[in-house]
Amino acid sequence: MQNILKEYFGYQQFRDGQKEIIDKVIDHRPTLGVMPTGGGKSICYQVPGLYLDGLTIVISPLISLMKDQVDSLRSMGIKAEFLNSTLTAKEKKRVENELVSGQLKFLYIAPERFNQPQFIQMLNKCNVQLIAFDEAHCISKWGHDFRPSYQEVITHVMSLPHHFMVVALTATATKEVQEDISQKLRIAESDIVETSIKRET
Repeated sequence: MQNILKEYFGYQQFRDGQKEIIDKVIDHRPTLGVMPTGGGKSICYQVPGLYLDGLTIVISPLISLMKDQVDSLRSMGIKAEFLNSTLTAKEKKRVENELVSGQLKFLYIAPERFNQPQFIQMLNKCNVQLIAFDEAHCISKWGHDFRPSYQEVITHVMSLPHHFMVVALTATATKEVQEDISQKLRIAESDIVETSIKRET
C-alpha cells in the first residue's frame, strides 16, 4: 500500500485514518470513514482500488467531483471514466463498452444510475471488487443532503452477485447519521473510523 501511495500519489506516508480505513477494506470489512474536508478521503478507495484486481465503482452525487477525480486518475495513467448526464450518447456508449470489456479500473457514477436496469445488467458482467460511497451522509435520512435515490442504490448494490468490498466516506456525520449509514451498509461499530484533526502535508 505504501508503494502505491508513493508511486501514484507522491506521498511518503498516509494521513490520519487513511491506513486504518484501507486495511479494513482490504480485509473485506465494510467500513465508514468520517474525515474532514481535505483529509484525503479519495485515497481511502483509490489506493485499495489500485491494489485490487478488477473494478472500483465510486458512487458520488457531485458531477463536478467526478470529472476532477477522473482527470486526476487519468493523469497518472490509470484507466478511469464517469457516467453521468453530461455525456453524449456516443460518449456514454464508449464508456459502457469499456466497462463491460473490463478495461476500466475506476468508474464514477451518480446514484441515479442504479435506477437503470441496463446498468445493473452491465455490472453483473463486471469484476466489481470495491464499491465506494462518496458523500455518504447523503445515504442517511438524518443527513443534511439526504438523497432518496441512495436508498435504491443500497438495495441494488447489496443484491449484486459479487463478493466485493464496501467503503463509505464523508466529511460530516453526526453520531445519528453514522449509525444510520452503518445500519444500511451493514458496517460494524468497530469499523467506523473518525478523524477530526487534519495533519499538515
